[in-house]
Amino acid sequence: MSSRSITFADDAESRSASRDWIVDVQNSTKQVNPSVEFEHWTTKSIYMVPPCIKRHNKAAYNPSIVSFGPYHYGDEQLVPMEEHKQRALLHFLKRANKPLENFLGPLRDALPTLTAAYDGLHQMWRDYGCERFLKLMVMDGSFMLEILRFATTNAGDYAPNDPVFSDHGMLYIVPYIKRDMLMMENQIPLLVLQKLVAVETQDHDNDHLLQKNDKDINRLVQSFFSPHEYHPKTDLGLHALDVRRKSMLKSQKKKKKKKKKKAPGAMLGSHGNRDTVIVRSATELHEAGVKLRKSRTDSLRDISFKHGVLDLPTIMVDDATESMFLNMMAFERLHVGASNEVTSYVFFMDSIIDSPTDVSLLHWKKIIHNALGSDKAVAKLFNSLSKDVTLDPDDVLDDIHRRVYKYCGKRWNKWRANLLHTYFRNPWTFMSIAAAIFLLGLTVLQTVYTLLPYYTQN
Repeated sequence: MSSRSITFADDAESRSASRDWIVDVQNSTKQVNPSVEFEHWTTKSIYMVPPCIKRHNKAAYNPSIVSFGPYHYGDEQLVPMEEHKQRALLHFLKRANKPLENFLGPLRDALPTLTAAYDGLHQMWRDYGCERFLKLMVMDGSFMLEILRFATTNAGDYAPNDPVFSDHGMLYIVPYIKRDMLMMENQIPLLVLQKLVAVETQDHDNDHLLQKNDKDINRLVQSFFSPHEYHPKTDLGLHALDVRRKSMLKSQKKKKKKKKKKAPGAMLGSHGNRDTVIVRSATELHEAGVKLRKSRTDSLRDISFKHGVLDLPTIMVDDATESMFLNMMAFERLHVGASNEVTSYVFFMDSIIDSPTDVSLLHWKKIIHNALGSDKAVAKLFNSLSKDVTLDPDDVLDDIHRRVYKYCGKRWNKWRANLLHTYFRNPWTFMSIAAAIFLLGLTVLQTVYTLLPYYTQN
């Protein structure tokens, strides 16, 4: 066969394939159904973080010691923890005094919901009736439940020298587990824990007791991350990251947003513009007469500005803060309807923190508790968190941004800020002015004492 005939054959095959593709696409348009698509996306709650978000800090999104769920299962550095998961499952079953099959039944019934929670779940977890996925949920769910219980109540039947479930493990291992439990790609649905607890307590047929278990699981997760705070009972969260995020936004009613025309979100850097409304640094706000004050609660929603007083919630900044905020912000980006309140808070803090001096001022005002030790490290942390942040046009803190900007723009506040910035920021300049005023005073006194005898004689 000549090369010319081969070319014609290839062209004919290509045209045939193109026609088949056109027919397939045309037939697929009949399957487009917005209500079905709505249900499909509603089930999603656990996502792989896209490379465009990860590129600034990949380590913040990858677990370091333990995997939860399918995304990082089998990662080389996480394999050693699988042995401890197996041991936790055995202790859980022995204490429950129930066979493993009793726990598998309710989880098997919930498999469609559990698999649907993962966006882009690999086919390997769907093959063979999802038995591999079922085993993973039992192992990871029981391990998480044992960690939560041991850390919050010290309950368990483990050996005192257990490498994980002991005082030693609480000190050296659990902090890493705690950090990994707040990573977007490292989640399991709390529905798994609900099913395990329901069988353990034989409440799987009692709706009232199931609801009680839901609230108890939420409080267990909340107590694990913040043991010294009061935690109200709430409905079962999606996963540990969702519960922790909501607990940090608790206790304040959601601020009403002003209705305005929607506009595409703007990609902002660490010092991006908000329709030319730029909030100055904490030091500059202080110089302009803005009083910085600790809010009444630790809720990230509890930010207000009234009569020149800016109230901000107290935040503890430690080694896990960066990873926690980045994953919460990733969840807000990926989960439609999650709101953007953590992202708004982080952007606001980045706006008022430009240097270690700002961190020092906020620490003095008891707004930032610095567990990193270095004010420079805290400033760098907040300045890096909001890279490539996309803000909602209806951002909940937009009104506060504008009112602070307007307050600082008043003539007297501008003069005051310029005076403090020019003459009182440098201690040597301040000492020179103080010396000049002192000398002027002495000159006035000398003049008075010189002229006083003359007026006394007359």
